[in-house]
Amino acid sequence: MLDAAEHAILESLDVAVWRALRLGKLDAAIGRVRAELAREASLKLAWETVPLDAFDAVPAPVQSAWIFVLRKGSSSGAERHPNSVQRVMSYRGTGDLQLWNGTQWVSQPLTSGDAALERRWLAIPENVWHRPVIPAGADWVVVSFHTATGRELIEERPQDDESPDEGRTERAVYEGRRGR
Repeated sequence: MLDAAEHAILESLDVAVWRALRLGKLDAAIGRVRAELAREASLKLAWETVPLDAFDAVPAPVQSAWIFVLRKGSSSGAERHPNSVQRVMSYRGTGDLQLWNGTQWVSQPLTSGDAALERRWLAIPENVWHRPVIPAGADWVVVSFHTATGRELIEERPQDDESPDEGRTERAVYEGRRGR
């Protein structure tokens, strides 16, 4: 259940994304990311930043926007962002963006189209492990917003997806990479 402030942020982002999509402002980026995933069979996901000016307005905490395409029938593994809140919208396809509650993964299925806001969007707090699981039917296209800039956004990955709080982690910034 979303609190009122988070619901307002997601509503604002939803309006901004749908307007940008209607105006074709995201089409080229989506095409490039889809092509990258198609070119590289080893990738489980590919991404590209989207300039914030592609959107009429985004709420103040948002510092970067991204298009991600996640390969059908896969999971790209667990990750967390120690320096950013992430808000994700399911644009095309479906997926389960699981969240780690400290002892187990909790399903957060997301769908696309004209479903209710809470079925299309998920807000992931800073430092919360999450992992997407994509069904075999089709690649999953999502639009993602972060409170860190593209240059600052850190991706932390655990040694073991089934016990992400145990063992070592690896950190990398997203900038300069296009997939993994």
